[in-house]
Amino acid sequence: MWYFNWILGIGLALAAAIINVMWLEANYAFGERDEAATQERFEQARQEYAETKKRDT
Repeated sequence: MWYFNWILGIGLALAAAIINVMWLEANYAFGERDEAATQERFEQARQEYAETKKRDT
């Protein structure tokens, strides 16, 4: 019965991903978030991660 748990897990992961995308698109559509601010946050997080990785090695 491991396959039941496996397929249930895949289904829940896909459902969470789809809901996340729908929520993000709704935020863009209603003006609560803009693409430039989101891109800036991703770039800032990438730089912080690179600095942390460089510092830890």
